[in-house]
Amino acid sequence: MASEKAFLPARPYQLEVDVRGSGPALLLAHGAGGGIEGNFGLVLDDLARDHTVIGPSYPGVGRTPLPDAPLDLDALADALVAAAVERGHERFVVIGESLGCAVAVRAATRHPERVTALALTAGFAVADPVVGGAAQLIAVLGKAGEWRAVARLAVLSCLSERQLTTMSPKDVEAAVDGALAGMPTGMSAHFELITRLDVRDDLEQVRVPTLVAVPTGDRLVLPDSPRRLAAGIAGATTVEIPGGAHILDEADRAEWLGHLRRFLGDLPS
Repeated sequence: MASEKAFLPARPYQLEVDVRGSGPALLLAHGAGGGIEGNFGLVLDDLARDHTVIGPSYPGVGRTPLPDAPLDLDALADALVAAAVERGHERFVVIGESLGCAVAVRAATRHPERVTALALTAGFAVADPVVGGAAQLIAVLGKAGEWRAVARLAVLSCLSERQLTTMSPKDVEAAVDGALAGMPTGMSAHFELITRLDVRDDLEQVRVPTLVAVPTGDRLVLPDSPRRLAAGIAGATTVEIPGGAHILDEADRAEWLGHLRRFLGDLPS
């Protein structure tokens, strides 16, 4: 299967971009403190069987440098769109996860001639009290250098109650170790952006088919947030992932993939 990594020269961000497969383009918008592998790794190969999957890394993830200034939502959306266009794809579906949902919505309203559909999971138009509070905690802990505490917060927030109740204290510590090892340098910057973004006024401007997935066991983004996201977009289809966590496990991601495949199959050719 074809795979390529390259840098995207896009001002003000120079994004590392992972490209796989061939066919109609799917542009991925990952979540805060995550990355393409972390959010979509379980389904990348499957999607690349019949699509070109374009996965840009946000500033502070992988080899994408983190700017000195706070992140800008418009610039981030523009850079993602450029990642697809500069690789020869004039039109594409955008698949957003968590923070990436706001990025995807903004991309659709700034570039309506290019975005043909949206698939949004665990998203929000504006920070709800839980994810907003988590962003504030991450800012305080990050300034204090308490990155293990940030990793613990991430684990406890991103797993579902169902998952947590099956874990021993040793399992939890192992998960914290893994979260700490994989934490990107842009963690604080991503969550700081969450505290400022607001795409509620964008929603009524979205004119493309939209699928919104709601993981009902999400402990970081209240399930009502993606429901409100869907309610603001005319004609949006909502599907639930019963008990799904903020980061979907293998079984829930497989269910998500089924919903996405059906959605993609119903789009106009």
